[in-house]
Amino acid sequence: MDYKYDLKTQQEINSIISHIKVWKNLFSINLEYFVDGWALYLREKTLYPRLIVVFKNEDYFSIKSFEIHFMVYKETYKELYKIEKIYDAEEMIKELKAIIYGKDVINSTYQKYLNFFG
Repeated sequence: MDYKYDLKTQQEINSIISHIKVWKNLFSINLEYFVDGWALYLREKTLYPRLIVVFKNEDYFSIKSFEIHFMVYKETYKELYKIEKIYDAEEMIKELKAIIYGKDVINSTYQKYLNFFG
């Protein structure tokens, strides 16, 4: 059976999407399936756009946050924050909420501060 048609996978995805629907006015949410997992892409609809990617393989979740820069003919992405090997969906949702509320931006700013003054 294909991974994306697995009932357990679909229930997990639906549960996560139901938790993050509260931000549907701030983010566009897209889902993609891969051979070994799936990914949710949350693209911020603000003046300071970010892309947050939640990836799930068979074993664990990973979350990456990117700052989007607009060039003449394309977009470029700068990684702001990442966390890997989250084994529990509830922990992943807590971490995702923290990132949505700015944990990634604060962490990136703090790292720039340390590099400038340290």
